[in-house]
Amino acid sequence: MIGFLRGRIGEKQPNRLLVDVQGVGYEVHVPLSTFYDVGDAGADVTLRIYTHVREDALQLFGFLTDLERQLFERLIGISGIGPKLAIAVLSGMEPRELLSAVQRGDVARLTGIPGVGKKTSERIVLELKDRLAQMGVPAVAGTVPLNGADHVRGDLLSALQNLGYHRPQAEKAVDATLHTMSEPTFEQALKAALRELVR
Repeated sequence: MIGFLRGRIGEKQPNRLLVDVQGVGYEVHVPLSTFYDVGDAGADVTLRIYTHVREDALQLFGFLTDLERQLFERLIGISGIGPKLAIAVLSGMEPRELLSAVQRGDVARLTGIPGVGKKTSERIVLELKDRLAQMGVPAVAGTVPLNGADHVRGDLLSALQNLGYHRPQAEKAVDATLHTMSEPTFEQALKAALRELVR
């Protein structure tokens, strides 16, 4: 089994990277959190890999952090959740946000992820809650107020309006984003707000 890959990014698309390892190109499926943080095509990258073997395919799923990989493995261990849906869950929420939602039992937040219905959300909360202790994950504290939150909020609203979104729509996405993220950079918050808007 392939446990990790170190190489250069040959191609980059949302949820998919082509990693060149000494002349061999590995197609790796990744969540958006990894996609945004790996750098551009040509950059060096090291990914933790989960190798998924089926009768008709061998697929590689890659993650920048061990927490992402652990969450992915716990998610696919839940009945009815395959690798693609697990990637969708990790793409719809940052890992710490997912942990927080599970610990709060926030089924509604999970149901907001495309492809995740109410029953699946309930299973995620029920089964992941028990497994978090086994992972050694500490309880996630409540939302921490942002430093200069008003300034960040204003910048985000301005950026979204410049991209053509109406103010009420932009405000809703920004408020939802800032409520769920603890001290994000402007770039992180903007990406999260854009994800919120395309739901």
